[in-house]
Amino acid sequence: MYLETERLILRDYEERDREDYYRLKTDAQTMYYLQDIRFTSRQEADEELTQVLEDAGREDRTFYFLYMELKSTREQVGSIGYTVKARTPVGKIVHAGYFTYPKFWHNGYVTEAFRRVLDYAFEEDGVYRVTTGCFAENARSEQVMLRCGLIKEAEHVDWEWHDGRMKTRLEYRLLRSEWEKQRGKVQENGKMQGNGKMQANGKMQESGKVQEAGEMQESGEGVYGGDQN
Repeated sequence: MYLETERLILRDYEERDREDYYRLKTDAQTMYYLQDIRFTSRQEADEELTQVLEDAGREDRTFYFLYMELKSTREQVGSIGYTVKARTPVGKIVHAGYFTYPKFWHNGYVTEAFRRVLDYAFEEDGVYRVTTGCFAENARSEQVMLRCGLIKEAEHVDWEWHDGRMKTRLEYRLLRSEWEKQRGKVQENGKMQGNGKMQANGKMQESGKVQEAGEMQESGEGVYGGDQN
């Protein structure tokens, strides 16, 4: 699996990524909100990556978390994607997530990547429903969900013990029909201008970018992590 955005490459993990996989998922700041999947040993990382590589070759693949890297430097930014939770007659039910190194926060990379992943999920992978979530205090992660069109459907007060206290959890979703409706509105509002530029809601953007009403492009993402499970 290989996807691109303006600034990023999103690809399957490979055998050569073992050190990167271990380093990312043992980084304390990156995994602060994802303690349940943070590694404590290299053996754990090697065993999980072996499973990921095997899963990627199966027809009934379940793990779609991708290696995020900058086109400009080839540095690893983090990981993003989804896990298939169920297969139904109307499509796959998946749970999405993302986590990035602190040095890459405040650049809009996660929003850029998550939009591309959602497009792939609904257009090419037969996904019907995407869910994800975060602690209420993790406002930057929630903003990624909102900017990507996800819809809040639950707030669980004092849901989980984390870092010495109970914390409230937020749940978000996006159905294929909701994604299609949002996409249709963007296309309807967009008016092509000269030089390949598009005007949306009266705001000019460079080629290939659309700014929706009320959205802050490239606003900072202090993203410790959205879900991965």
